[in-house]
Amino acid sequence: MYSEDYDRGRAQERNSDDVYSKPVRAGKRTYFFDVKTTKGNNDYYLTITESKRRVERDGSFSFDKHKIFLYKEDFEKFAEGLQDAVHYILHDLLHDEPIRQYSHEDQDGAQEEF
Repeated sequence: MYSEDYDRGRAQERNSDDVYSKPVRAGKRTYFFDVKTTKGNNDYYLTITESKRRVERDGSFSFDKHKIFLYKEDFEKFAEGLQDAVHYILHDLLHDEPIRQYSHEDQDGAQEEF
């Protein structure tokens, strides 16, 4: 990502309003799907944020976050690419095996399901 893209995305995020938000908890990660308005409220875009809890050396918690800005002109191509990649994994690599919930012990010793 180029710095001007990062700066543009940060500026756009600061000047926008949340219209809709959908958090999805998945094991140690939470994904946030946020619909926002552009400056002037004349258009919409989607941010997808992955947030993962991390334990610091002192025992405190912090969160690693990664964000994707998705604009309406890219929705269809993005959805097609995601659907194709998931289909490939499920049908070509896993050969239609049922998806299993994996249990994993996190750094706190608590069990979480995936």
